[in-house]
Amino acid sequence: MSDRNWLDVLGWGKEEIDDLRFVAYSYIKEGVYDTALTFFDALEVLIPPTSYDLQTIGALHLQIGNGLKALDFLDRALKLDPTHLPTQINRAKALFMLGYKRQGLAAALELEKLENKEVKEQASALILAYR
Repeated sequence: MSDRNWLDVLGWGKEEIDDLRFVAYSYIKEGVYDTALTFFDALEVLIPPTSYDLQTIGALHLQIGNGLKALDFLDRALKLDPTHLPTQINRAKALFMLGYKRQGLAAALELEKLENKEVKEQASALILAYR
């Protein structure tokens, strides 16, 4: 984030930030991930990213095959919200994408123990695919 307060320079407030997020999510919905990332990059300049922003940016990088960037954003998101299960699953996927099989399996095995059926099934699928 810059030392300059770009919200003041632009005369923007919460409504404009929400509009930027809405546009970014609209591009995600349309599958235009690179453009969505551009909007999230702009948000990062304007305000400190929320855990949800970081989770979404990490998932976008994962989707377009940028494993290292995905892992960075997902780790940052988990520092803010360590219990967010979809982010933990995406982190395991990023580890596998980067070739960190042992770490990916360890993460997936832990997630497989949880009661959440959807997370458990995704973790099991990752284990079957990479074991």
